[in-house]
Formats: sequence, C-alpha cells, structure tokens
Amino acid sequence: MVAVAGVWRPLAGAIAGGLALFLTTSLRRLLAVARNVTAATERDLDAARGELRALAGRDASALSPGEVRSAVVESVAENLADGLVAPLLAFAVLAALAARLPASLAAGVEPVVLTVAVGVAGAAWVKAVNTMDSMLGYRSKPVGWAPARLDDAVMWLPARASAVLLAAACLAPGSLVSARRWVDDVPSPNSGWPMGTVAAALGVRLVKPGVYELGGDAALPTAADAERTVRRVGFAGVLAYLAVGVATWG
Repeated sequence: MVAVAGVWRPLAGAIAGGLALFLTTSLRRLLAVARNVTAATERDLDAARGELRALAGRDASALSPGEVRSAVVESVAENLADGLVAPLLAFAVLAALAARLPASLAAGVEPVVLTVAVGVAGAAWVKAVNTMDSMLGYRSKPVGWAPARLDDAVMWLPARASAVLLAAACLAPGSLVSARRWVDDVPSPNSGWPMGTVAAALGVRLVKPGVYELGGDAALPTAADAERTVRRVGFAGVLAYLAVGVATWG
C-alpha cells in the first residue's frame, strides 16, 4: 500500500509509510496504563489488580501492592522490546537493505518510497509475529508451539537491544552485567534481559510468584520506583527512535 501510494505521489507514499510505522509501534498507551495502575496501588488495590490485566496476563487476585507494581515494571520493560524496539529495528534493517537495491528493481517507485515501503513491511511482519505469539503462543500446546518459537527467534536481538537502551536511559551500564545473572531464571529466552536490566538499574526486586525472581534481596518496587521506571522506559523509547533515524537516514 505504501509503494502504491508512492507511485501516485511520493509525498503520499511517505505519509502512508509514516502512518503504517506508527500503527506497528506502541509506547505512549503502555506508559499511560502503567501510570494508572501504579497510582491505583496506593488508593484502591482491587482496582489496581483489575487494571493490571491490561498489562500482564497473570492472576492478580492475591497480589500485594508491591507485587502489582512489580508486574507493572516488568511489563513496561518487556513491552519496550515487543511494542517498540522490535518493529523499529526491523524497519531500520530492511530499509537499509532496500536502499541498496538496484534502481532497476524500483519499478517506477521513488527510491526513498521503496525504502520506506520495505522497512514498513518488516515492521508489520514483526508486529504480526508478536501478536500471534500473544494470542496463541503456548509452547506446551501443538497450536502454540510454532508461534512461540518464532517469536523467541524474532525477539532475540530486540530484547537485548532494549536492555542496552534501558541501561543507557538509567545511566547504569553495569546493570547489564547484573541482569546476566538472573536471565536464566525466566522461562522466556528474551524477556529476562530488559526486566533484569531495569531491576538492577533501579535496585528493585521483580517477582512473578511461583515463576521467577529478579533483583536478589532488594525490596519490591515502591510507587516512586514504578513511576521512575515509566519515565526511564519513555526515555529509552526516545533513544530507540533516534538510533533508528540515524541508522536509516544518517
């Protein structure tokens, strides 16, 4: 669709590409919900538990305020990779490859529009993989094995890139070393990296009861810790946009 719009008018192709890329990424809504749940933990724990379902699929009925805030911190850290870094990274990689294609393959499309179109196609594919994993991805079930494994493979690099961005946003490069000690405790081969990096950088303990604990003997996040995480993840998102812009057009 981006390429077709670009054949008609290059500006239309650029606008369509920007809109499509916007639709494949998400950060603002994630951070807004995280703030709402964090605030609710201090005034209405039952409401916070209910609202947590928008961020995490775990049973929240018996979670303490600190455990709810832990889930908030975990979710925003993990979803930085899933919802923003992964599609942006796919866009940057494929756009860079498209920019090197011979002009004869452009088929009447302006080179810059073709670059955007191919990059957006990569971002949309990654978003589809991640969505399919969210809907079907249970490794223990035949229907979910392939989506889960495909998502594990696709998210390998974005998860680690997100950890680097979070360490930079928190001004805590050593948090990557600390995170390495805990990632094997998380069932996912990827999500432990951004979560563990945040736990180390902020000095908090993140817990999914009965599944994993990250952060050693530190205390569970306070409301202030969760708010600080939201701000740092937002800053890491800005860094991701800047990095992709430089890599693609710089």
